[in-house]
Amino acid sequence: MIRTETRSGATLEGRPELKIILDFIHPGETLVVTRIDRLARSMSDLQIIVAMLKEKGAHLAATEQPVDTSTAAGKAFFDMLGVFAEFETNLRRERQAAGIASAKGRGVYKGRPPKIDVEAIKERLSKGLSPTQIAREMSISKGTFYKAKSEMTQQ
Repeated sequence: MIRTETRSGATLEGRPELKIILDFIHPGETLVVTRIDRLARSMSDLQIIVAMLKEKGAHLAATEQPVDTSTAAGKAFFDMLGVFAEFETNLRRERQAAGIASAKGRGVYKGRPPKIDVEAIKERLSKGLSPTQIAREMSISKGTFYKAKSEMTQQ
């Protein structure tokens, strides 16, 4: 069975296809991925996935890397690849933070412009509109509305 997921491997959260696979894999089956870094970007997440597979009697293999957790050499190579994937993610994060700090220093980076117009929310509240109506009219989520409302009451 082939399942495809377009979510990032940066976290285990919000990955429905991975959850389905881990819930339904049977003993003796092998989860095959193209590369380990596509499955997870942190060593702890990789270890959680492999532990879940091992608990179910299943294994992990990668088509583009010599990884097969059913063998000792495969397990060792898997651990090394996991360390390098996490290292690469951390380097990327550091470079991004340095780039943002540099841009802020030059006055170039100002962050994402706010999506919510607090005055428009106040106006609609004074008209007696419900949070759902306001969110719909302004094309924002109710969570965004409530966040803006709490910020208004704090000011």
